Amino acid sequence: MDRDKKNEVVSALSDSFSRAKIAVVAEYRGLKVSELEKLRKNLREQDAQIQVAKNTLLRIAVKDTPYDNLSDSFSGTTAIAIGFSEPVGPAKVLTAFAKEYSAAFSIRGAGLEGNRISADDLLALSKLPGREELLGKLLGTMTAVPTNFVRVLNALPQNLMYALTAIKEQKENQ
Repeated sequence: MDRDKKNEVVSALSDSFSRAKIAVVAEYRGLKVSELEKLRKNLREQDAQIQVAKNTLLRIAVKDTPYDNLSDSFSGTTAIAIGFSEPVGPAKVLTAFAKEYSAAFSIRGAGLEGNRISADDLLALSKLPGREELLGKLLGTMTAVPTNFVRVLNALPQNLMYALTAIKEQKENQ
């Protein structure tokens, strides 16, 4: 690889690191191309990407970014997964993939918005509900309050009607 190509790779990686919400360092030794493409597709659906690069280029690219603390994880066969919009989705995809392909894919470490987290912390993050699910729960809570208020207001005239109907039946039976 010539110097210009290396500079392009470093600048692209540096840009990705500076925009990232989450970065995960993984080892992919023995992973088939079809399996890696499956992981790429799943990450793309979560607004994330995975890249394989030389460790020296990764160390250069990570300098002066919030993920500078990950540079000691770059050794051996390294793949870096970067999520841009929210951290939970990529964490779910990566931990599920690591569980399915445990012999060929392992997570070394991760960074969440600049703070280093362990593989166990990433697993805990993957168990949290995603952004869409949380928004759905919030919307459900927000609509429940006015709905219950309307039911309470509707119950007053309804109970009055039941009482009047009972009085009417009582009078008719006498």
